[in-house]
Amino acid sequence: MTRTRRGPAAGATGRGRAGRLGSAPSVDPDLARELLDGLAEAVLIADSVGQVLLVNATASALLPELHPGVALPGSPVTMLSQAYATGADDVEGEHRDRRLRGIRRPLAGDRSAWYVRDVTDDHLRAEALRTERGRTDFLAQAGRRLGLALQREQALQAAATLPVPYLADLALVVYLPSGTVEYQPQWIRHSGHGSTPALGAAGWDAVSAVPGLVEALDGETGVPRPWPVTERGGAGPLIPDDLDPAATLLVSPMPGAGRTAGALVLVRTGARDGFDRRDVELVREFAARAGAALATAQLYDAQIHLARVLQNSLLPPGLPAVGGVRLAGGYRAAGDSLRIGGDFYDVLPTDGGALFALGDVSGKGVGAAVLTGRVRQSLQTLRLVEHRPRELLALLDRALLDIPDATRRGQFTTLLLGALHPEPDGGLRVRVAGGGHPAPLLVDAAGTVTPVQVGGMPVGAVPGARFDEAEIRLRPGELLLARTDGVTEARGGPHGTEMFGERRLHRALVEVAGSSPSALVDRVLRLVDEWCGGHRHDDVAMLAVGPAGHG
Repeated sequence: MTRTRRGPAAGATGRGRAGRLGSAPSVDPDLARELLDGLAEAVLIADSVGQVLLVNATASALLPELHPGVALPGSPVTMLSQAYATGADDVEGEHRDRRLRGIRRPLAGDRSAWYVRDVTDDHLRAEALRTERGRTDFLAQAGRRLGLALQREQALQAAATLPVPYLADLALVVYLPSGTVEYQPQWIRHSGHGSTPALGAAGWDAVSAVPGLVEALDGETGVPRPWPVTERGGAGPLIPDDLDPAATLLVSPMPGAGRTAGALVLVRTGARDGFDRRDVELVREFAARAGAALATAQLYDAQIHLARVLQNSLLPPGLPAVGGVRLAGGYRAAGDSLRIGGDFYDVLPTDGGALFALGDVSGKGVGAAVLTGRVRQSLQTLRLVEHRPRELLALLDRALLDIPDATRRGQFTTLLLGALHPEPDGGLRVRVAGGGHPAPLLVDAAGTVTPVQVGGMPVGAVPGARFDEAEIRLRPGELLLARTDGVTEARGGPHGTEMFGERRLHRALVEVAGSSPSALVDRVLRLVDEWCGGHRHDDVAMLAVGPAGHG
């Protein structure tokens, strides 16, 4: 099929370009002017030297300085004047407190048209979006850092340093330390000068000299206000003397858990604007997060203090000197910085010898440590009436079962309980009773490792439990090692998942055969630490005994 290309109709030559000003003299100029006046953009048409030929209605309103006959080069509209000087076709700038954007397009006859648009509102919206994103990013960063502040000093430093310089030129946090007798306000201040914030204590006169600070400590919110230098008398040492005389002050409470954790004081110098409504909202939100972090850190500090008290009472004690016996103990808590757990050992001197105990309470952490303390205290008391290991285990079992289950929560312990009796010929007779605990290991001077089977049931688990015992005699150069299963079950190695195991333990004992109890314990602990490589592990406790004066 043949297609016929349609050309212009007869008598219509040139009509196809009637839309270009001046290219079709037959177009009514008034009609072209009406079309231009209907545009939302400002339109200016200029000749080759930049003299204005035509402006539409929008241009007249937006750029009243420009009208036909005015030359754009050197005109009061700086952005267009500079465009002619530089040859730019796309410009943006400020004019009459408005932000304008202009684009130049060439026309026939060496003329050009400038299309100018008021982008003030677009710019304000974009700036508001950037500001809001900045606020969101600030709160996100602050939340991350405050969330990692587990100690009070860390939380206070984060609360004082994060606002500078984003929120203020100076930030001051005033708080009342809990548990102090003097109840004196403490403070930390950061101004961005130097890497270390200043801190100290202040009297109530200095606190009262900062407008709104006492009220903020009581939980009341304030509003931004100018703070001229003439009103700052008595505020030292909270506020430095060289602070800008023209400053704006904003004080906000820092809500905590049930009470105000402190107060945040922000100061903006005269070099920047004061706090607007959105700034105040952001400061309130930050102060709330900082207060929550400070309250959490104070609670954590209280728990640390409690744990340290427990630690002092529950950590394995120093071993006593027992005539005719050499002793060594080792302990590792289950990857817990508090260093308290459910594994324990103890040695209690008796007439002519000693009792030793090594056990593993079910569970971990503070709960297991509390039961550990009960077991040790019960042994301290019961050994006054009974020295025989198996009979003593039975008494301990009854004592633990008498503890209300709501308090004990079904916990029990595995235990080795032994009686040590030095002999005149330098040997050591050991009678060991077992309560469901791994068998102790006998290591002779030649490097032979032999488990001593004692069996028995866990202590405090079920009524009527049966306990077994065994008796051995250690000759000079021989050692008996009691340990918890945390030794063999410690996971590590190349992939961090393989257990240390009985074979590695036996091999380590062979390497130190004939040495002292302390050398044996140190060697095993070092190998377990290297095996775990810093990974978490279960509690580890061990106790080595042998005849005195040998190995």
